[in-house]
Amino acid sequence: MARDTVFGGARKSWKRVSALMRKEFTQLLRDWRTLVMILVAPLLEMFLLAYAVSLTVDHIPTVIADLSLDTRSRDFVNALEISGFFDVDLYVADESEVIRAIDEGRARAGVVIPPDFSVHIERGDAQVLLLLDGSDAFTLQSGYGAALAIAQAQATELMMEKISRRGAFDIGQLPISTSTRILYNPDMDDMTFIIPALAAMLVQVVAVGMTAMSVVREREVGTIEQLLVTPVRPLELIVGKLTPNILIAAIDLACVILFGNLWFGVAFKGDLWLFVWLSLVFIISGLGLGLLVSTVTRTQKEAQQATAVLMLVAMMLSGFIYPRAPMPPLVRAVGNLIPLTYFNNIIRGIVTKGVGLTFIWHDTLVLIGYAILVMLLAALTFKKRLD
Repeated sequence: MARDTVFGGARKSWKRVSALMRKEFTQLLRDWRTLVMILVAPLLEMFLLAYAVSLTVDHIPTVIADLSLDTRSRDFVNALEISGFFDVDLYVADESEVIRAIDEGRARAGVVIPPDFSVHIERGDAQVLLLLDGSDAFTLQSGYGAALAIAQAQATELMMEKISRRGAFDIGQLPISTSTRILYNPDMDDMTFIIPALAAMLVQVVAVGMTAMSVVREREVGTIEQLLVTPVRPLELIVGKLTPNILIAAIDLACVILFGNLWFGVAFKGDLWLFVWLSLVFIISGLGLGLLVSTVTRTQKEAQQATAVLMLVAMMLSGFIYPRAPMPPLVRAVGNLIPLTYFNNIIRGIVTKGVGLTFIWHDTLVLIGYAILVMLLAALTFKKRLD
């Protein structure tokens, strides 16, 4: 008898959940414009962000003040241009005009070569002044690193030339040499770093956005009353609302990963099934977070504002672009409240590195715990009554 009661209760619960799922699917299919936007928007955003977000800046517009006008100074300017990092678009008379060109936005970098550059090179005390626009952080970092490398290469070449002229033709190798091997991204392609995290970011935006206004919208249009008079339980309501959105978010993630592979050439190196299961956990955590927002806000405007704040925090503090290691502990703690923080490590580990669960188990456990916790909180905060 007890067994029949348990199975009978389970069947009734499943009927309630399946009825809610049919209702959610019907609403999604009726509003086909919103459905198309949900499916297409992540792909459009992927193309826009992938082309807009570049961590390596090259072809920096550069202004030159060559006060020496000799062979050595021209060789140095040619080395800047050949590197591909600097485009020499303008020549001016002195340092003040270089600064003026940067202030006016005609250049992002400036080089001032002092008079008698060749003489100073022979004496070993030549200096070149590099001016960079510090208002652009990526240009500053790329320009500084490139100019430093070019200057070191020129200095090494000139030192070797000077030693050869003095008769030491067989000087052997330099005292220290380095051999560099770049793992997982040997071509140093920004897309290999950006696309996996961008896919996770876009899916979280979709997941939170789809569910953040669900309960609020039903409260505002009055359909919440129809749910309140039914025997549906809070957890059943959560499951019924989540299931259709899980399918849509999974389709979005698959499309972004597929287009990232076909269009941007980002290879998928890991275990596909491991990625599928962990992606479902991430999607559930995002949907649960959206439902939690939906249950604690009273209007769609409040839900939209809360979602915007969550997305801003996720973009800045999850390691999507900016590394988390230099962040203060309190800031990192805030980032730990976002599921994207953990899934970034997972998706980059599986897609880019091809690692297995052995290497990402910590982030996996935290993400699973996060998904369970946020689902329970969403179910507990849903009150089966009109406020």
